[in-house]
Amino acid sequence: MMEWLRIVIGFFVANVLGYGGGPASIPLMYHEIVDRYHWTTDKEFSNILALGNALPGPIATKIAAFVGYDQIGIVGMALALAATVVPSAVALIILLNLLQKHRQSPVVKGMTLLVQPVVAIMMVLLTWQMGRTSVESAGLWQSLGIAAVAYWAMERKKIHPAIVICIAFVYGAFVLSGVLF
Repeated sequence: MMEWLRIVIGFFVANVLGYGGGPASIPLMYHEIVDRYHWTTDKEFSNILALGNALPGPIATKIAAFVGYDQIGIVGMALALAATVVPSAVALIILLNLLQKHRQSPVVKGMTLLVQPVVAIMMVLLTWQMGRTSVESAGLWQSLGIAAVAYWAMERKKIHPAIVICIAFVYGAFVLSGVLF
């Protein structure tokens, strides 16, 4: 299959099934990008996700743009972005009209409540996979130390998560280059 078609299908599938936006579609994107098409590794996906979280805007579009560009350049970036945005935009228009008509329906309220645990489980699984990758590459104690410092910085000192991620990038660059440890 031509690579451009694989990019469209991969990102379309991940985003058409990703109810709830970025957090729900990230595990699906992970499956398509890492497991199914092998465009990146676990570690590379973790880095893409971390960088995407540090930048403003929706996470799904940043992941799509990076992977699409990495695979086939500007055309890949445009196709991945279109496959990411178009399903959501069309579904949003249709669903908003339906929800407006049936907003008091117990069925609609029940569907929304039942989807939340599924999204939560998907996020836990993604966190587990990323944590495992972190421990494999940096080691258990270093990973726990980074997590503890990040928690302290964001929760106790109220430092913006993007700044914490950037600091972690700099720290990782020093560790990988051998300057630290």
